[in-house]
Amino acid sequence: MRDTQPRHRLATHEVTNQPEPFCDRDLMADDLPLREALERDAPAWVAERLAPLGREMGSVRVQELGEAANRHPPELRLFDRHGRRLDEVRYHPAYHELMRLALEGGWHAVAWREEGRGGHQAHIAALYLMTQAEPGFCCPLTMTHAAMPVLRRSPRIEAAWAPGLLADVYDPRALPPVEKRGLTFGMAMTEKQGGSDVRRNTTRAERDGDGWRLTGHKWFCSAPMSDAFLTLAQTDDGLTCFLAPRFTPEGERNAIEIQRLKDKCGNRANASAEIEYRGAWAFAIGEPGRGVATIIDMVQQTRLDAATAPVGMMRQALAEAWRHVRQRQAFGRLLAEQPLMRAVIADLALEVEAGVALSLRAARAFDGAARGDAHETALARVLPTLTKYWHNKRGPGFMAEAMECLGGIGYVEETPLARLYREAPVNSIWEGSGNVICLDLLRVLARHPESIAALRDELTAGRGQQQELDLALAAMEHDLAQPSEALEPRARWLAQRLAQCLQASLLLRHTPNEVAETFCRSRLGVEASPAYGVLPTGAPLAAILSRIGD
Repeated sequence: MRDTQPRHRLATHEVTNQPEPFCDRDLMADDLPLREALERDAPAWVAERLAPLGREMGSVRVQELGEAANRHPPELRLFDRHGRRLDEVRYHPAYHELMRLALEGGWHAVAWREEGRGGHQAHIAALYLMTQAEPGFCCPLTMTHAAMPVLRRSPRIEAAWAPGLLADVYDPRALPPVEKRGLTFGMAMTEKQGGSDVRRNTTRAERDGDGWRLTGHKWFCSAPMSDAFLTLAQTDDGLTCFLAPRFTPEGERNAIEIQRLKDKCGNRANASAEIEYRGAWAFAIGEPGRGVATIIDMVQQTRLDAATAPVGMMRQALAEAWRHVRQRQAFGRLLAEQPLMRAVIADLALEVEAGVALSLRAARAFDGAARGDAHETALARVLPTLTKYWHNKRGPGFMAEAMECLGGIGYVEETPLARLYREAPVNSIWEGSGNVICLDLLRVLARHPESIAALRDELTAGRGQQQELDLALAAMEHDLAQPSEALEPRARWLAQRLAQCLQASLLLRHTPNEVAETFCRSRLGVEASPAYGVLPTGAPLAAILSRIGD
């Protein structure tokens, strides 16, 4: 039999003490916490439908597609060879193949086809798996998924656009929507002078027959090759939500001009653009002057995706670090046998377990809200905010620690960890950076006392099982009783503590005692540390490590 593996006998030395070449993996079968969470919370069809996706995303072929899409970022083409405006972005074939896999799999539409029956759990679990191939292409997938609640604000627009959104087809051609088999959606809200303070937007909308004309700029427009963009502009009634298509109703290219693509730290496979509306045609959606209230339906969906993506990246980093340390020797024994390394990997594994549990609990709240369950509706208002804030705060340090497990090779672009490290901050910034998210949390708690009650129910379900959690809950009750002006300077602490306590409550109820007890002691107890790898004395490392998978 021929040896087709890379040569390890080189001119001056033999390559030894290195992990075996990457091979096909089953991301679903290897992920015990994910499978347990789905078995616990989701209908059986969800795991059955996800199984082929787990095998596909873990294959060498798809992993190489992710690397190629990241290595060859999108290119802007403003004009054709004869000087006519194109305003197009050209993507590498690997990006298109990843988009095809996602949209033909229906993962952008499953939440709405199976709404209230596990659809949101299927979408979130799929996003978690697809992120482990390449996070960048998940952005247009997320926005396409998230546009549906806003389209529902206008029956006429929903009738025209929803069939294309729900189609299991990826059609990247620059054509009017009536000529396409499937549609994608983007978002363009922020402007230079306001950023997250979108009420300072200056883009203006003027009536033009049955539609509107937009004039102004947008500082960030993600996925600029989308077929339509949800956007905000000022009218005489105030800030209003609009749908701006890439083509006018007459089939002409809309006056949406791309100024440049952002040269981002990470998220390289996905294009983000600065654009100008030069009298661009648009449809109004929702109540005039209530643009923020209208588009928040989309933002709630994108925030849950932005909360889940870092957990997927952390899972990928954990798997890479675990694979390395089990095959690499140092100082006479495998790294995976050395107590300090075992503590680091076990701590990373705890973070992933907690992130999976909280992300899927939030997705279940969305499905419950769709069924009209009052408790789940109250949770759905607050969980995306908490989850997005905390998971993203944990991500960058997690990636740095995973890189360190590999040593120097972890810091070079040939491993996925450097790419994941550059990617780690993006979801914390998009859809509301940390301070914005924490202020939103205070607003939800002030305006929706039922959300506080629902959170208390979830938290106290774990009461009486673990001392550190009980003490943390008692202290938090004191914090929640404070007036809002006193809470604002401590809003980050409150968001962190609520998220950690909710993670602890979920783990105590649903995971082995070794996992839950160690999580509580290392996150809520006197031995808690901001650094990974600092676990309490006597932590059951073997039991925690046994749950990582191959």
